Amino acid sequence: FEGQGPEHSSARLERYLELCARKNMQIMNITTPANFFHSLRRQMKTDYRIPLIYFTPKKLLRYPKAVSKLSDMASGTRFQELIDDPYVEAKAVKRVLICSGKIYYDLLEEQQNGNRKDIAILRLEQLYPLPVTQLREAISKYEHAEWHWVQEEPRNMGAWNYILRVLTEVPLNYIGRKPSATPA
Repeated sequence: FEGQGPEHSSARLERYLELCARKNMQIMNITTPANFFHSLRRQMKTDYRIPLIYFTPKKLLRYPKAVSKLSDMASGTRFQELIDDPYVEAKAVKRVLICSGKIYYDLLEEQQNGNRKDIAILRLEQLYPLPVTQLREAISKYEHAEWHWVQEEPRNMGAWNYILRVLTEVPLNYIGRKPSATPA
């Protein structure tokens, strides 16, 4: 959501996720320039091509916190399907917020302003195919925490229904807007 009316809120992520099967496409919601670069690089270096679809809002093009160092794009680094929270210690975490896209920066601001070291924020950069290995590692890392999916779209839109269906390894709660009949 860009906050500028219905013509700026019509990507309909949930429709694309419903079309996903048998690794027929990749669905991304990337939060850093370096990760965007590495996703394109990975796409070009693979032996086969499948559609690569980005859900990236215009806000992140100029957002001061959505930046990367040049070293993050250097050789030796790779695309991160799931980005863990670098600001917390796993043993202190009581709640894990998993999200995708620009809502991460809103959550990060609240986490840092409140000095919350008991809440970890994980960024799911690749929605499909779901990075199962990385998610399992995160689940074992934060095994005693309660898990929540956070999205800015209404409950009946966005990635929630897809995530609820495919991420079954951990009980997941929803944080977001109530269901709505319109996307804006």
